[in-house]
Amino acid sequence: QVQLLESGGGSVQAGGSLRLSCTASGRGFTNFVVAWFHQASGKEREIVAAISYNDRSTYYADSVKGRFTISRDNYKNTVYLQMNSLKPEDTALYYCATKFRGTTEYTSWGQGTQVTVSS
Repeated sequence: QVQLLESGGGSVQAGGSLRLSCTASGRGFTNFVVAWFHQASGKEREIVAAISYNDRSTYYADSVKGRFTISRDNYKNTVYLQMNSLKPEDTALYYCATKFRGTTEYTSWGQGTQVTVSS
């Protein structure tokens, strides 16, 4: 189990950029897959991007491909989500979450950071 803290959210205009950070405390961060999810008001939480424990593979939701980039720095126990060309529909609460490699369920979640994109 790790504890997660997100930062970097804020308010931007459409077309702008933000970089979210997810910093983990606890041991064994390099054994965890890390994902970013978002949840817009009144909607289900959905996965945005994920990165493998060994930084060799990534996943992106179709809605963010080409605009968002997920990366990790295992020395800093931190995963980043660079968000470019932001759209109003990206407005949501963004969470990071981890799951141990080889498992299916995300078991540790941060508190979330709000991203608001105005048109």
